[in-house]
Amino acid sequence: MDNIKVSIVMPVYNVQSCLDECLDTLEKQTLKEIEIICVDDGSTDLSLEILRKHAAKDPRIKVMTQHNSGAAVARNKGFEHVRGEYVLFLDSDDFYKEHMLKTAYDTAKKQGSDITVFRTNEYDTVKELYNPMEYTVKADQLPDNNPFTYKDIPDYIFTVFVGWAWDKLYKTEFVRKNNIQFQNLRTSNDLFFVFSSLVKAESIYVIDEPLVYHRVSRGTSLSVTREKSWDCFYKALTALKEELERIGKYKEVERGFLNWVLHFGFWNLDSITGPAFKNVYELLKNECYITLEMNKKPKDYYFNQEDYGRMNEVLTTDYDEYVFNYMIKYRAQAKELREVKSELNYVRTSTTFKVGKTIMGIPIKIKKMIKRER
Repeated sequence: MDNIKVSIVMPVYNVQSCLDECLDTLEKQTLKEIEIICVDDGSTDLSLEILRKHAAKDPRIKVMTQHNSGAAVARNKGFEHVRGEYVLFLDSDDFYKEHMLKTAYDTAKKQGSDITVFRTNEYDTVKELYNPMEYTVKADQLPDNNPFTYKDIPDYIFTVFVGWAWDKLYKTEFVRKNNIQFQNLRTSNDLFFVFSSLVKAESIYVIDEPLVYHRVSRGTSLSVTREKSWDCFYKALTALKEELERIGKYKEVERGFLNWVLHFGFWNLDSITGPAFKNVYELLKNECYITLEMNKKPKDYYFNQEDYGRMNEVLTTDYDEYVFNYMIKYRAQAKELREVKSELNYVRTSTTFKVGKTIMGIPIKIKKMIKRER
């Protein structure tokens, strides 16, 4: 096939339980002029066998292999072979709406956008529930115009979207022209690619529709084992800042960048466990805030005053005291929560609640009877 509209690049590593569903939803895409480049990253389960099974029946699927080197290396390797007008970097444990590629491609062509972003829903594999992911596109941070560039929202270009690539369609020529690559890190390896591209793009367009189902609660995912790579986020931030300075745009987005770093740093601290918690704390205190001169900015420079207060606390508190203070704080919060639960249980067992529940249940029963009659 010569007229390829969209190329999909997808790293694959030990996802045998959900890989069939992922590939099935790609093979059934209503946009047919596609290629699916799968790079097996040294899987030790049946993932490679599943890939070859699908490739045998669908010539649009190309299977490549490499020794276990990480998703970034796999994406860069796959991109070298891209022939499509647009490219999408997907995750092999997600699945997709059948019209995802057609909607994204048609919109990108019509709008002439370098990057086309769409919404997503999450699928909880444990609870088997679907939930919207409103935070992946923050509507209150978007400009009035669509498409737009970073110049329209310099304070929010690093927070309006999440720093992963799988909900963004890229014009292939744009990526190659700017030589944008994924950073070879165990985690946070798409941060540099995503945010440097958002600043370099001449046109960004948002589709206000969820097109991806993103799996969560998979215990084997790298995102839940960041203790082994606790400093990757800071390496990614540092590389991004250097690139923004190289292209002469850092000063334009500095306030947005530092506000994002402040929040993102605490997200990494609060979501990590074990000895790595102290490592991240010391990294923020002794390097991040100092090197980026975040401690020299005035209070009103920061959008989130709670995060600003936490930064000052980290800067003026040693680790043991910090942990002790937060233990006391969370104990107080836990006590409040127990008191609220106790009051709630009291209400639920009260006669008033039981009568009210019975009365409210009557309309529901009537509705069910009417529905059955229909």
